[in-house]
Amino acid sequence: MEIFNKQESNVKSYCNNFPVVFTSAKGCWLTTDSGARYIDFLAGAGSLNYGHNNPILKEALVEYISNDGITHGLDMFTEAKAAFLTALRNHIFAPRNLDYKVQFTGPTGTNAVEAAMKLARKVTGRTNIVTFTNGFHGCTMGALTATGNQHHRGGAGTPLFGTSRIPYEDYAGIDGLALFEAMLNDNSSGLDKPAAVLLETLQGEGGLNVASNEWLQKLSKICKAHGILLIVDDIQAGCGRTGTFFSFEPSGIKPDIVTLSKSIGGYGLPMALVLLKPELDKWLPGEHNGTFRGNNHAFITATKAIEHYWQNDDFEGHIAERSQQVSKTIDRSLKQLSSLFVRAKGRGMMQGIECKSGDIASAISRRCFEKGMVIETAGPDDEVVKFFCPLTISESELEQGLHIFEKAAQEVANELTRKAS
Repeated sequence: MEIFNKQESNVKSYCNNFPVVFTSAKGCWLTTDSGARYIDFLAGAGSLNYGHNNPILKEALVEYISNDGITHGLDMFTEAKAAFLTALRNHIFAPRNLDYKVQFTGPTGTNAVEAAMKLARKVTGRTNIVTFTNGFHGCTMGALTATGNQHHRGGAGTPLFGTSRIPYEDYAGIDGLALFEAMLNDNSSGLDKPAAVLLETLQGEGGLNVASNEWLQKLSKICKAHGILLIVDDIQAGCGRTGTFFSFEPSGIKPDIVTLSKSIGGYGLPMALVLLKPELDKWLPGEHNGTFRGNNHAFITATKAIEHYWQNDDFEGHIAERSQQVSKTIDRSLKQLSSLFVRAKGRGMMQGIECKSGDIASAISRRCFEKGMVIETAGPDDEVVKFFCPLTISESELEQGLHIFEKAAQEVANELTRKAS
């Protein structure tokens, strides 16, 4: 631990809650230098949907490296890139009747958001972008203007401009879309006509807030009526996390722009994309670039992930079964420990349980770690315990993790009862 404490910046965060040294990982399991094993309900914050060292993806990657395949290619043409684009078109776009051009950005989600915001402004000639309460889109300057969290915004060190924020669905009992539409139609509302609306259909860091299909359809209709681009940030909620490859699929909307990162690379390798309707492709060559937008190792594992998991509906069926398993545990906990919990949050394998305070959620997370599970919290006050294991987890492994959570929650409830008596 000494080297981390002496040499690493105070900006580190996850390790503060999980202070052990990890040495290896497989599937949904992490192993430390002392041989202790932890079940992983964090999954790289959604970048490991297919688990740690997935053997199918690893075999493809090792073979590619052994054959001296291209590692880094900027945006030059390579066989690995061609294979990825072909798999994405044939197995993701075509079955969903989607027509997108693909932009490779720097390999982080926040870079993809930056590119999407820049493109929307370039195409429309307008500057304002509407975002939502509790949204999280990244910590670089442009994306940070769209992020609601004050902790992250405070790190900017400068005023943040260029966005207008409106209430997300069910926020403070306000009909945010009625307000938005009224302001668009009122020349004295003070709202500059936006270039785009940027949102997560299921807010991750904001507390697993879910937008209904009806709400998303209404938002899409408003945007179309006013010539406003609709950008869906699917960086955390995409790649199967909510049950379908894209989180917006159940609503039937077709966003103008979609951002992807985290699990799009399959293996946890850095990769980010902007998907844009062809008529929006107004970029000049190199106008938005990044040295590491040609991570060919990620192309290899991304292709294999799509070809293996998304050729048919089997994987979606597996996700649905595991989602029901999580939901049952959450429902049981709400009934048995009403002193701790408020309500269920999220959907698919992006679910959580809202606690009556952030202190309770943190206490449960700590107790879970003591019992051999890595699990984090989310929400404005970190009040939501967030179940975020790899999508490939087995029924028995998921049951082990859920059992740890239930035992931890019961112990926290008993402790609070003792303190109150």
